[in-house]
Amino acid sequence: MEYFPAFLDLDGKPCLVVGGGEIAARKVRLLLAARADVTVVAPAVGDSIAALAAAGSLRHVGRPYVPEDLDGVWLVISATADADVDAGVYADASARRIFCNAVDRQENCSYITPAIVDRSPVLVAVSSGGSAPVLARRIRERLEASLPARLGTLAGLARRYRQRVIAALPALSPRIRFWESVIDGPASSAALSGDVKRAEAEIESLLDDAAEFAARPGIAWLTGAGPGDPELLTLKALHALQSADVIVHDRLVGDEVLALARRDAERISVGKTPGCRANSQESINELLVKLVGSGKRVCRLKGGDPFIFGRGGEEAEALTAAGLSWQVIPGITAAAGCAAAAGIPLTHRDAAQSLVLLTAHGKDSVDTLDWPSLARDRQTLAVYMGVRRFPDLMTRLIEHGRPADTPIAIVERGTTPEQRVIRGTLGQLNLLAKAHRVEAPALLLIGAVASRGVADELSIDLSQHSPSAASAGDHTYVQAGRAGLGS
Repeated sequence: MEYFPAFLDLDGKPCLVVGGGEIAARKVRLLLAARADVTVVAPAVGDSIAALAAAGSLRHVGRPYVPEDLDGVWLVISATADADVDAGVYADASARRIFCNAVDRQENCSYITPAIVDRSPVLVAVSSGGSAPVLARRIRERLEASLPARLGTLAGLARRYRQRVIAALPALSPRIRFWESVIDGPASSAALSGDVKRAEAEIESLLDDAAEFAARPGIAWLTGAGPGDPELLTLKALHALQSADVIVHDRLVGDEVLALARRDAERISVGKTPGCRANSQESINELLVKLVGSGKRVCRLKGGDPFIFGRGGEEAEALTAAGLSWQVIPGITAAAGCAAAAGIPLTHRDAAQSLVLLTAHGKDSVDTLDWPSLARDRQTLAVYMGVRRFPDLMTRLIEHGRPADTPIAIVERGTTPEQRVIRGTLGQLNLLAKAHRVEAPALLLIGAVASRGVADELSIDLSQHSPSAASAGDHTYVQAGRAGLGS
């Protein structure tokens, strides 16, 4: 984040505008709308500023700028179209620790004036950090079209009732639920249609039943975060992230996904590191039961899908045994997401008529797999959590009849900017993993489909890594970056 977003209270505070043209006038009008005490310094001013000065809305000082004009000022805007003057104003303001904006001169700005959607008291500000003002304006136009004209009326009602609601519901979680009922219910519809009296009656009715919000039981949303790309999050998952009091998340849930959560939600990481016994599934189950039992709304956020190798079923059983509520919000599982990002079809009528999802996490998992069935042709195997078991997977499949030249693809950190796609054959699997230092999270795809969707790949000579590599297959490929986005 290059700039810290903030809304300034300029009511009655001295602000300075240097320059008297039409661009300066536009900035003056913004400051006056915020009820600032505005002084304009310029040898001459245009009609707009002259009219405002004549009406007593601002003071005009008819001379060139001098540093002493900054005395007592909270904010300054320089709009002179003179680079030297703008640079001087910025230097003087910076020396006095006064925030300054020089119009169209980002190098002379300590703050950026955003594009504004005004539904006072609701304000939406959009900024590109000065990089693309037209883009920010286009975003503002879309927001203008999507936000109701009377949104400010609803916000005004919330302001009037705020202290009464705090008194009735001192705990944060029930209070948030109350306001969600206002904003998502009949009170909001009435306010946005202009019927303020009916909106007030609806809010009063909710206040009469305020105790009901405090008594509402908790719930756990067992939520799939998808394979990594935050844009693959479902709308329902986003709603859970925005509604939850607590986010209980795995290690592989990225910061970009967590950034979509409610800002004041508590975040608890229960991620398991390979080979580490911390955060056992039993302790996670106990944590969920404790949180939901105390009335919290919990978003249990898991990479991929919670019911596909995510142990969501075990957590659901623990919550059910405790008599607590839960709901599953499916996510895009790694096999679907990573294969798509790599451009690999999981099924293809000429190559694979079935798809098998399996996990190779731990030696016991490998020993209990149905190897004769897995070695059959014309099927795709998608192996989760199998990096440490690649040697066993390769050996067992070949022993049970899967040809060593069966195509494979390793998709490491699929759907993220760090994605790598490493292709080769089953007989090369162990060598590939070692040569490219493959680390979890990585999905292994085995089957004829793994040779399809090849794009922007780099040939790698495995003979550099082992003299026997040529016997495992003729070539391999590495593809960096997401399919379709280049490397």
